[in-house]
Amino acid sequence: MAAPTLEKNAVSGAEEPPDTGTDIDTGTGINTGTDVDTGARHKLTVVTGLAALSLDAMASVAYGPEAIVLVLAAAGGHGLGFTLPVTLAIAALLAVLVASYRQVIAAFPDGGGSYAVAKRHLGRRTSLVAAGSLILDYVLNVAVAVTAGVAALTSAFPGLYDHRLAICLGVLVLVTAVNLRGIVDSARAFIVPTAVFIGAILVLIAVGLFRDAPVSTAASTGHASALADNATTVGALLLLKAFASGCSALTGVEAIANAVPSFRAPAARRAMRAEVALGGLLGVMLIGLSVLISRFGLQPVEGVTVLAQLADASLGHNWAFYVVQFATMVLLALSANTSFGGLPVLLKLLARDNYVPHVFGLKADRQVHRHGVVWLAVVSAALLVFSGGDTNTLVPLFAIGVFVGFTIAQTGMVLHQLRERGTTWAAKALLNGLGAVLTGVSAVVVTATKFHDGAWLIVIALPVLVLAFEAVHRTYGRIGERLGVGRIPEPPHRERSLVLVPVASLTRLTSEALTAAVSLGEEVRAVTVCHPDAEDLAATAALERDWALWNPGVPLVRLPSERRSLGRPISAYVRDLRTAEPSTRVTVLVPEAEPEHLWQRLLQNQRGAVVAHAVRRDTDAVVCRLRFRLGPHEPGRGRRT
Repeated sequence: MAAPTLEKNAVSGAEEPPDTGTDIDTGTGINTGTDVDTGARHKLTVVTGLAALSLDAMASVAYGPEAIVLVLAAAGGHGLGFTLPVTLAIAALLAVLVASYRQVIAAFPDGGGSYAVAKRHLGRRTSLVAAGSLILDYVLNVAVAVTAGVAALTSAFPGLYDHRLAICLGVLVLVTAVNLRGIVDSARAFIVPTAVFIGAILVLIAVGLFRDAPVSTAASTGHASALADNATTVGALLLLKAFASGCSALTGVEAIANAVPSFRAPAARRAMRAEVALGGLLGVMLIGLSVLISRFGLQPVEGVTVLAQLADASLGHNWAFYVVQFATMVLLALSANTSFGGLPVLLKLLARDNYVPHVFGLKADRQVHRHGVVWLAVVSAALLVFSGGDTNTLVPLFAIGVFVGFTIAQTGMVLHQLRERGTTWAAKALLNGLGAVLTGVSAVVVTATKFHDGAWLIVIALPVLVLAFEAVHRTYGRIGERLGVGRIPEPPHRERSLVLVPVASLTRLTSEALTAAVSLGEEVRAVTVCHPDAEDLAATAALERDWALWNPGVPLVRLPSERRSLGRPISAYVRDLRTAEPSTRVTVLVPEAEPEHLWQRLLQNQRGAVVAHAVRRDTDAVVCRLRFRLGPHEPGRGRRT
């Protein structure tokens, strides 16, 4: 008869408990598949969701239109006349993406975005490509956002330029610290900067629409024009390149779909509303700024951003101009928060499917995926140090990953519509197909045009990341096979138990350790290591005399050590016991004193750690480290760890 089995996860082979819609952290590092909501106060609303997850997309209006203008400047003034048509095409793609990601949110309320879509409809390998592209995009977004914000600061205060790396790292520490308090706390902290930025841009657009000519040109005075001297013709390739460059303004659109579980119930409905609000605000700002570029006939100049020129032309070179600049600088720096809101949720899903270490699936207080937040901060800090805080070093790598994710998500949703065939499925499939074609073309164009500027790193990093996912998955598979995950184990049975307690002297710690040991096993032996020098032989002999006088009812075994080793004699003794009595369960209980203050641990000799490491490395015995707390007046009770 075949052995009975438990229900298995189709991907990992791990046990799959019934889905109760809750998430309990067992503290074991293994996700149990259940999720207990610790309270709506740790979840996002539509407004806080925008503040937590849309800063990347919102801040892109600071460089999206400029990216279009810089490409079209190669065709001179005539080329700049195509700024608005290209922006309208990008806005149309934005509408397609927003409509599609609303469908993704409805179909995949557990989050994951393109990873979840690809996993269900495009296969495991494609889902890993989607996950890898999103991870690369999230990490690069943090580095680019922080360096861009600091670049805006050093432009206003040139004296800080030589300290830009330290400032970048300081901003990263600030954003990380806020996110470690929870996604809701980070959203609340960033509501005001987000509102100020959106308000400033909308006022800039509204005022500029009522002006026939720039009110000021002070910002660009004295700066050289970036228009090409030998202008090229405006051809399809140039327009396609401008479109692909301007699509950098669409980064962050997918973040809300990746983090649906972070919203308050009904999570999917709130996330869809936030997605629509993001698309509406972003579209209005992009089109409005492009209209003003055409109205004022602005040209790109060296050293001054297009947004700064627009603020100068619409509002004048006064306090309002500086409000726009300061709000842009702050939001650019804080737009890294989008990654801190989206990536930990994605890592949680990958951990659930055994593609990254399970530790990324654990939640701390306030529903924080702390390990994901810290990992993102560390990798981003390494990128900042590598680039020296220079935005231009990182920008060529940016946005490629998100286009790959867009394309995979759109393609997967086409298959989803064809298989589900819900209401108006044909129209939705057509919409998703159009989005897949547009974002796929953009991904190819961006990669090709920026390949020699550093995009080749992404081309290498993405498959390496996918191979790493596969390696982790295979490792978990081997561990699960050895543990018999998914199979009903043999019934428990009683075996003879022997507990060994390493001792070096007679103290209250020794008494507590033996008390715990006799409670654990049928037989207890104390062991002491003796080295072959006169001083140690005398100390061991004194210990044996004191032991006989104390007479605890537990024998003391002397273990000689010729090489003055501490852990190896004990592990060798354990191996001999296991060889002589294979059916005996051996437990090594290592007593350790735990000082009252943390700094006092530096004074300890670490004997317990040495013994525990040697036994765990060389034998199959159970190692139990008993911590005896030393209070200020009265010794505390021992506790096993």
